Amino acid sequence: MATSEEQPPTTQPFTLEDPLDLIRLSLDERIYVKLRNNRELRGRLHAYDQHLNMILGDVEEVRTQIEVDEETMEEIFKTQKRNFPMLYVRGDGIILMSPPEKPTY
Repeated sequence: MATSEEQPPTTQPFTLEDPLDLIRLSLDERIYVKLRNNRELRGRLHAYDQHLNMILGDVEEVRTQIEVDEETMEEIFKTQKRNFPMLYVRGDGIILMSPPEKPTY
């Protein structure tokens, strides 16, 4: 009879031991990247390095500008969108990176 000590440990499909593992698992997937200066990117991650420099393909950039109406003191949010077939993103401008959302059924 086998005891609990003799049973092999259960394995998970993947383990995250290093923060860069999450990025590694997102290679060739669409990701969301938030940058400094109110910029956001959505694109396919082709490559990255230890500094979080990234090469993204099929990228949509959304830049949000906040202006204040001097009469009413209301904040007015204006967004501008641009598309790039390929883009190099320097790692020191990245605030956060999110892997693709998996559909839940």
